[in-house]
Amino acid sequence: MFKEYDIIVVGAGHAGSEAAAAAANLGSSVLLITMNMANIAQMSCNPAMGGIAKGQIVREIDALGGYSGIITDKTMIQFRMLNKSKGPAMWSPRAQSDRMLFSMEWRDALENIPNLDFWQDMVIGLITNKKKVVGVKTSMGLEIKSKAVILTNGTFLNGIIHIGSKQFRGGRIGERASVGLTEDLNKLGFVSDRMKTGTPVRVDGRTIDFSKLEEQPGDAIPEKFSFTDTPKLEKQRSCYLAYTNSDVHDTLRTGFDESPMFNGRIEGTGPRYCPSIEDKIDRFADKAGHQLFVEPEGWNTIEYYINGFSSSLPDHVQFKALIKIPGFENAKIFRPGYAIEYDFFPPMQLKYSLETKLIDNLYFAGQINGTTGYEEAGAQGLIAGINSHRKLNSLSDFILKRSESYIGVLIDDLITKGVDEPYRMFTSRAEYRILLRQNNADLRLTLKGYEIGLADEKRNNRVIQKKKTIEEIIQFIKKESVSPSEVEKMLLNSETSPLKQKVKISSILSRPQVSINSLLENINSFSNLISSFPPEIINECLQEAEILIKYGGYVQKEEEIANKLNELEDIYLSPDFDYFNLKSLSYEAREKLAKVKPKTIGQASRISGVSPADISVLAVYIGR
Repeated sequence: MFKEYDIIVVGAGHAGSEAAAAAANLGSSVLLITMNMANIAQMSCNPAMGGIAKGQIVREIDALGGYSGIITDKTMIQFRMLNKSKGPAMWSPRAQSDRMLFSMEWRDALENIPNLDFWQDMVIGLITNKKKVVGVKTSMGLEIKSKAVILTNGTFLNGIIHIGSKQFRGGRIGERASVGLTEDLNKLGFVSDRMKTGTPVRVDGRTIDFSKLEEQPGDAIPEKFSFTDTPKLEKQRSCYLAYTNSDVHDTLRTGFDESPMFNGRIEGTGPRYCPSIEDKIDRFADKAGHQLFVEPEGWNTIEYYINGFSSSLPDHVQFKALIKIPGFENAKIFRPGYAIEYDFFPPMQLKYSLETKLIDNLYFAGQINGTTGYEEAGAQGLIAGINSHRKLNSLSDFILKRSESYIGVLIDDLITKGVDEPYRMFTSRAEYRILLRQNNADLRLTLKGYEIGLADEKRNNRVIQKKKTIEEIIQFIKKESVSPSEVEKMLLNSETSPLKQKVKISSILSRPQVSINSLLENINSFSNLISSFPPEIINECLQEAEILIKYGGYVQKEEEIANKLNELEDIYLSPDFDYFNLKSLSYEAREKLAKVKPKTIGQASRISGVSPADISVLAVYIGR
């Protein structure tokens, strides 16, 4: 039935979908195996993409030639730019999506890639030969051959669903768990562990009294995720804010004795930054209430997602507590919240390419690596898809540095530091976040995507034009001067001090109260210049030019630091280096270095337990 494929991708969630698309678009023959063709790129939890730091990742996926941004733009029902009150390094795009439409659009996109095939089945084991993967075994008794395999199993590996004292196998509620693969990988020498995540009740919107909730509309002028010509959002659906109270908390506490979290039935570690409602009540007992986000699941559905009310308590306790929340007194639910416990493989068993150290041509991506979130999964899938194709074609690994992207931060954190809880990306994890802004992802990464053959020429030409336009805008602003009379009205409206003499436009724009759009409205020479540029990119160019002028000093300083520290990334360490023979290193450093086998001194410097003194010893030893 099957030819030998270049690459088999196991799992069709966000990681698997991006991996399959990337590898196939680069030219590899790909087979995507999923247990249910109807649930490709399913939004298992929150029907949203982006958010703090996650939005940057989606834009980076898009800039490289991935699909997440495009699919999000086609299916979003609300857009918000978060953290606009802070500096541009913190701005993060977020979209509420239509859950069903999102999955349909992903399937349509994948089905339109010519050399991508599909098979509905469960993979229960790998076929290996001399420490090299050569195919997979399925529950139907099939053996399908390939040159490489990418595992993106999500929460399905030996998944167990918990609702109070009830527990049953499943990868998501209503879907069976994947069994056999973990045990097969363990036999090959891989180390696995358990993690836990959860999801809240889904509520019938017809039974919610929205007059008691706080409306949270989308941005007045919604933006997009993709740098391509995706549709603009013309109308939006609102989200809402609700709040728990002491009565809600007291009701939830009545179920603590049956909580699998508190009685030891759940062994896996849960996400620190997205705790269940019972965990929040237990950890923050002094708080009288917690904020909830009431989010629609799509354009044409009455189903609502109660973000912040994730729970594994008994279903009747969840319901009794829910109807004590103002606005939910008459609520009906579609299904209760639940916790899910699943296997993952600590990611220090991987290389930067996401290929495993133990088995050649085997790659892991997504929650199998201990991450949480669609965005983190999609990014890993993209990188695994690219690198599996490149290895089969004798090309060098595609590696992104921490100073180049949030994706680089994500993968470096995973393989260097490992995880002891579900990993979630934050802006605070990126030491170069001033450089890694959501608006300049294409300027940073599209050329790289074009060079490897994933981003097309149209994308690259757009970035070339954008860079040229930004440079011309900045040069004009720094070179041209204006008189006090030209900007008197604008400065008065901006509530900033008037000019006493002619000054460069850049000195006016450097004032916090003055925006580049106000210059555009009040300075004719500047307006004339802007009208000569392509209208489809001008807003992006104006935003980037404004950031580079207002925050130019910070950007330059961070670039200098990044360039200096990047020198450590160019000092390579042999994978066979015997750290235990280097007695000048601390014993902890020798243990950690021998375990991680860092590729460079830069990576070694980020390993927990390896001190600056240890790095100095390494540098001296190799003559640097």
